[in-house]
Amino acid sequence: MLLNLRSFYSLRYGTLSLEDLIEGIQSGGYDTAVLTDINNTSGSLDFIRLGRKKGLNLLAGMEFRADDKLCFVAIAKNERGFQEINAYRTKLNMEQRSVPQRAPDFEEVFVVYPFSAISHHGLRDYEYIGIRPSERTKVRLLDRKILANCVILAPVSFQQNDYVLHRQLRAIDNNLLISQLEADQVAHPDEVLLSRMTLTEMFSDLPELMNNTEQLLAQCSFYFDFETVKNKTTFTDSHYADKQLLFSQALAGLERRYGKNDSVAMERIQRELEIIEQLKFSSYFLITNDICRYARRSDFHYVGRGSGANSAVAYCLGITDVDPIALHLPFERFLNPKRKSAPDFDIDFSWNERDAMYSYIFNKYKSGHVALMGAMSTFRSRSILRELGKVYGLPKGEIDRLINEPEHMLNKNEVTNTILSVYNRMADFPNQRSIHASGVLISEAPLACYGAMDYPPKGLPTMQFDMYVAEDIGFEKFDILSQRGIGHIKDCKAIVRENLGELIDTDNPKLFFHDPLIATQLQSAHTIGCFYIESPAMRQLLTKLSCNTYNTLVAASSIIRPGVASSGMMSEYIRRYHDPSVANYPHPVFKEQLEETYGVMVYQEDVMKIANAYGGLDMADADVLRRMMSGKYRDKDHLAAIKGRFFANCKTRGYEEQGSLEIWRQMESFAGYSFNKAHSASYAVESYQSLYLKTYFPLEFMVAVLNNYGGFYNRKVYVNEARVAGATICRPCVNQSRLNARIFGKDIYLGFDCLQHLEEKLALRIVNERELNGPYLSLENFIGRTEISLEQLIILIRVGALRFTAIGKKQLLWEGHLMMSKYKPTRGGNVLFEIETRKPLLPLLEENILEDYYDELELIGFCVTGTLFDLAKSSYRGDIFAEDMKAHEGETIRMVGDFVCEKIVRMRNGGQMKFGTFLDAEGHFFDTVHFPQTLVEFPLRGNGIYLIEGKIVVDYGCPTLEVRRCAKMPLKSDPRSE
Repeated sequence: MLLNLRSFYSLRYGTLSLEDLIEGIQSGGYDTAVLTDINNTSGSLDFIRLGRKKGLNLLAGMEFRADDKLCFVAIAKNERGFQEINAYRTKLNMEQRSVPQRAPDFEEVFVVYPFSAISHHGLRDYEYIGIRPSERTKVRLLDRKILANCVILAPVSFQQNDYVLHRQLRAIDNNLLISQLEADQVAHPDEVLLSRMTLTEMFSDLPELMNNTEQLLAQCSFYFDFETVKNKTTFTDSHYADKQLLFSQALAGLERRYGKNDSVAMERIQRELEIIEQLKFSSYFLITNDICRYARRSDFHYVGRGSGANSAVAYCLGITDVDPIALHLPFERFLNPKRKSAPDFDIDFSWNERDAMYSYIFNKYKSGHVALMGAMSTFRSRSILRELGKVYGLPKGEIDRLINEPEHMLNKNEVTNTILSVYNRMADFPNQRSIHASGVLISEAPLACYGAMDYPPKGLPTMQFDMYVAEDIGFEKFDILSQRGIGHIKDCKAIVRENLGELIDTDNPKLFFHDPLIATQLQSAHTIGCFYIESPAMRQLLTKLSCNTYNTLVAASSIIRPGVASSGMMSEYIRRYHDPSVANYPHPVFKEQLEETYGVMVYQEDVMKIANAYGGLDMADADVLRRMMSGKYRDKDHLAAIKGRFFANCKTRGYEEQGSLEIWRQMESFAGYSFNKAHSASYAVESYQSLYLKTYFPLEFMVAVLNNYGGFYNRKVYVNEARVAGATICRPCVNQSRLNARIFGKDIYLGFDCLQHLEEKLALRIVNERELNGPYLSLENFIGRTEISLEQLIILIRVGALRFTAIGKKQLLWEGHLMMSKYKPTRGGNVLFEIETRKPLLPLLEENILEDYYDELELIGFCVTGTLFDLAKSSYRGDIFAEDMKAHEGETIRMVGDFVCEKIVRMRNGGQMKFGTFLDAEGHFFDTVHFPQTLVEFPLRGNGIYLIEGKIVVDYGCPTLEVRRCAKMPLKSDPRSE
């Protein structure tokens, strides 16, 4: 009799999880119920899956609302009806239409209208009127014929004591104070789950409604298949053709990657192909390969990474550039017969080419069969307090105090007590549906069979459920990611061709692994701009490891992860790396399996190795165990079974129980934060590609970094890096610059995009006009051809973009004002008449280089013609420079640095410490450590030149300055304001 259940997927309305509802259904004495969340089916299939485990007959539907008004409830008779509901909701979303008052012509769907919302006359045979418990007295007055079309509609939205929470959610949703909520914006307080006995008693004098409701439910059944894979089943027209095509493409790639006579590779490929065919995964490989082939045809650089790099077939196809045989990567980490959840390939494209890849995929496959993966953002700690604080009208200061000082005495009042009383209940509630960062679904059946689709601003259909539901129902997503590092590589190759006339190739990164110049670049941590290895922490790690090989970089890419570092295993790895004799192996198996990493579990694969070699699990079970331990698998019974086998095997092998328990604990604690070795190897490949370009083409590489809008640092750092590498940095110029930076020989002209207040459309117009009709000849000529406004002209003059005129900036500003006040410019290269203006007779206007520095600071964000050091009042540049730090280990010295960035580390006692990064006057980096007590007395205050005093500490060859005191140095006064 429960036709209208709302879970917390009725966003900012319902308060019950799916588990709460199922528990309530069971305890209330029901064996069937319908989940009808508002305008979505995000939780429907999960609801049915969880209910099936409890022996319940759960059903799916949707509550269609227009804003806050209930229009009708749709209940699927079966899977076909569920598809109808989803297709209709998707159509409304796509067309951006509101829900009409009358339901469409459904075929396998029951429709229930609210009482009095629609006339009882003219109801179709699948339509009913819902009678709420509070409306039953009105119904008794109706004609008996009318009652034949009525059913019990007892909405469920919250638990008995959750009405306050419901109102708070409604206030958040409507962006109102809780006191401003109208009656039609909230549910009735009786929308709780009543027991079957209670509901039966309420309607005991209306047996027709009871019978109608039970008959409606009896006609509904939902036998969803959660086992079969839902992806597009074939790439060609048959499974056999897919098998043959994958085999031929893999063998062709085998010859290209390994040569004709590599028996080890051939055996690996054949074994993988057998498993791929056994699991009906051929189409997934072929579709992924087709995506990559299109990228190659389009000259799009991409990187295949993630667990897919454990596959030699993927390597041979060209999906990845990681050789899993050379790195001893087990295929079972990616695909194995015992893995219940499907894996996926991660393919990275340049940030400005991913949309083109989406277009290809969405055009290649049938409409309605391809969509972006959805995601669900949830309410989290601070956001809960902020949102609730706002609906109660608390000032920002009081909200901040509640968040930062929860025990403060001023937080003890009625409002804050009310907020805190629901805090724990609201934690991890779904808040908004959004788009998964990369996932794409390509299905055999229409996607409406599984859920409705939203149409967010991107305009591409997006599933309403998330990756966890997709995994549970049998989808293998395609991860189409984007990152700026790939843009660096592709654009650099084009810039080298334009500037130097050289064609370069980065498609065979193995060639770079043994290049001595690249090894030196890596070992010295000169990696600014290079993907994944440019951050201060990573450069410090590279220095401590004296990293100069691919395998060491693969390890570094994993141990830099926060979990490994915070566990102490990073420092332990460094210690053992420099002195392998101190490695501790708790069992001979550890030495056998983990000698490469000195007994430290560095990768997820290491968990699998130990589970296999020590615990006797096969690699398939070992991978399932690894997923369970990392929280990516939700079947607790399966975990218990594998754990039982592990310890049974240990006992059979004669291991001491205490030792086995400790090894299990180590595996369990590590699996939660470990990194996939194939993932690290993929990152390292891209790092080497970037390193090759930075080593041999440093100026062109930095231009590419600038044009892809950087990486870890801001633009100033990359400009500095180019300058240190020998470039002459030129301010934007209307006769040389483009929208992005460009290079002529060693002269790098910054693009118009670096000007913070210049309109992009004007920048493009300046470039297009110049390319069509030649260089600008004068200020008058420039104004007459570009339709520029006075405000925009002033920006260009102040930054020196019209310096080709050889006229001082102050005089240009005078002349520009005069011209713009008397003439409305027209666009076009063939200017019939020059602007006739009488140039004013001006006194000699003094130019001051400081004015240029301050103009650049204001308009670009940093100095270009000089550095920030040129603005410092003092000429003192410290006792030493960054390059000299190692020679002064243990000494207390003073250094002067231009602030680059900081990292905050919060301490367990509530305090914080910081790690700082600075540039010295020679343009080289140095790092600082600011301990809590020092930081309180001598805080870092953002950008500026700092005088820093501290002790130099060198850890495995990596110097840092432990700060005792620091302060910003004063700058010369701005002459523009004098």
